[in-house]
Amino acid sequence: MGSTGQRLTTAREAGYVACRRCGQVHDCGAKTCKRCHGRLRSRDEQSLQKVWAWLIAGIITFIPANLYPMLKTSTLVDKSESTILGGVVELVHHDNYGIAAIVFVASILIPVGKFIAITYLALSVQLRSEINMHNRHKLYDIVEFIGRWSMIDVFVVAILSALVQLNTVATVNPGIAAVSFALSVIFTMLSAQSFDARLIWDADRTPA
Repeated sequence: MGSTGQRLTTAREAGYVACRRCGQVHDCGAKTCKRCHGRLRSRDEQSLQKVWAWLIAGIITFIPANLYPMLKTSTLVDKSESTILGGVVELVHHDNYGIAAIVFVASILIPVGKFIAITYLALSVQLRSEINMHNRHKLYDIVEFIGRWSMIDVFVVAILSALVQLNTVATVNPGIAAVSFALSVIFTMLSAQSFDARLIWDADRTPA
């Protein structure tokens, strides 16, 4: 529904289908994109199944990512391991509030926010909700945009591991949580990409 109460016409109702890969618009009868040769589908009927499968996998791998060490540091006199939250606390303890805030937002708030947002989008489509259709499309665009920034923790660990290798003096190695966190981010990105945003507009076309 538009802001004036007038129902909007979808591309499918107008007899067109857009390629999800390059955006080229074709007649509904077309099967292959003439620009990128990708397969054309008005809707991905298996979208929600793929969304839930990848999302559950992302949530499962996010748990050990926060329970196990992200970073292992060894020096001549000490060995230490730190989880994501433990690293944030340590940064705050050393008065590095800005870096602590970045790590906390990128490694905890953003992943949890993405889980909630994707769950909300998937449930709203399953329940055929007609509420806030435009806002849900904006939410989906935001989830897609911030996905690329979710790997900050993994990048930091990879850089430190490559640079700090001083044999017996000091070494920095990634912990098992780094792998779990990377997998969680990848699974969540796949979940978001599997979501067919065009299904949002179908809520007011098909009765619940």
